[in-house]
Amino acid sequence: MLKAYKYRLYPTKQQSILLDKHFGCCRLIYNLALETKINAYQSNKINLSKFDLIKQITDLKKDYPWLYEVCNQSLQQSICNLDVAYQNFFRTKKGFPKFKNKKSKQSYRINQSIKIDFETSKVHIPKFQDGIKFAMDRSFDGQIKQSTVSRVPSGKYFISILVDNKQEPPLKQQIKEETTIGIDLGINSLLTLSDGTKFDNPKHFNKSLKRLNFFQRKHSNHRGKRTKHKITLLHECITNQRKDNLQKISTKLIRDNQSIALEDLNIKGMSSKCKPKQNEVGTYLSNGQSAKSGLNRSIQDAGWGMFVQMLEYKAEWYGRNILKIGRFEPSSKMCSGCGYVNQDLGGKREWECPSCGVEHDRDINAAINIKNFALSKNKTVCGVHTENQKELPGLLGAMTSEAHKE
Repeated sequence: MLKAYKYRLYPTKQQSILLDKHFGCCRLIYNLALETKINAYQSNKINLSKFDLIKQITDLKKDYPWLYEVCNQSLQQSICNLDVAYQNFFRTKKGFPKFKNKKSKQSYRINQSIKIDFETSKVHIPKFQDGIKFAMDRSFDGQIKQSTVSRVPSGKYFISILVDNKQEPPLKQQIKEETTIGIDLGINSLLTLSDGTKFDNPKHFNKSLKRLNFFQRKHSNHRGKRTKHKITLLHECITNQRKDNLQKISTKLIRDNQSIALEDLNIKGMSSKCKPKQNEVGTYLSNGQSAKSGLNRSIQDAGWGMFVQMLEYKAEWYGRNILKIGRFEPSSKMCSGCGYVNQDLGGKREWECPSCGVEHDRDINAAINIKNFALSKNKTVCGVHTENQKELPGLLGAMTSEAHKE
């Protein structure tokens, strides 16, 4: 089973210079390779492979001798990364590869000659034989497959190490109603569970928005590097707060439940619909932002996509089941008791079912319906009752495909 471990690096001044050279050289190779692939296809309709481009590195070093100062396998890996991005564009339509710039996050990858010493808290990678100090907060056992060295916009260095611990993933647990929890994602409450539990939305970005606006106005007037660095640090702090909160919640849910039911939301589409159009006349908030723009910001600040991603990979670690239902299921408008669909719900957070008279909290009712839909669809897909089922091969893929068909 593969696991990634991320540590912060504390390089010396000379090591920082050499790391920056690696970032710059890998960025140059990536951009040149991308330009070469584009020109070759546009002029001669030739699709160059990664092996064709890697062979050209030797000739390129004759014109740029400073490329010898960095690790050769990191240069080759840059072309491999480009090849993966290029193939994903045609296979999954994730967007055409873009040219890299030096202002964004910088990184390079290494696949061999990686050693880590937990006693001295040093990591040894090619071109850094003396080792780079790192913050050792946890150790691991297993075979190191690859590592990625990165520098975030605030200037901090990190290394992410992918380790194969030679352990088989645990078997998926049996899906039962009493060990399944439904989750409704929201903005007022970040998460609402089918058992009535609610997790508050910290809204880290909104809490820091006043301070962020102050630094941005100051930077627009003076264009100082110190002010720009403060803005970068503030954005990094907001991101770390959001990740820390979602990591704790996702770990708790995975440990406490055998199966988790979710709604397959189109988060990217929901965010784009919330962006105001150029000539759109709408309601404006006190800070000058439009109402739709504020909703888009709240969706991004909640981190729904990041949370779902955490649940999915932690479910593989702990042997849990992730069940997804279609995004168009009437989860909040349908009564979880009798099945009546309230078309006139509007923006009400609480409502009474006119059919059976049960009072509902909108979020809790949605979470219950998500759980019920997931369990009923699981029975339909597998063809047997979940309590009598011993093995569930490929259940996650089947549930996901069924949700996309809705």
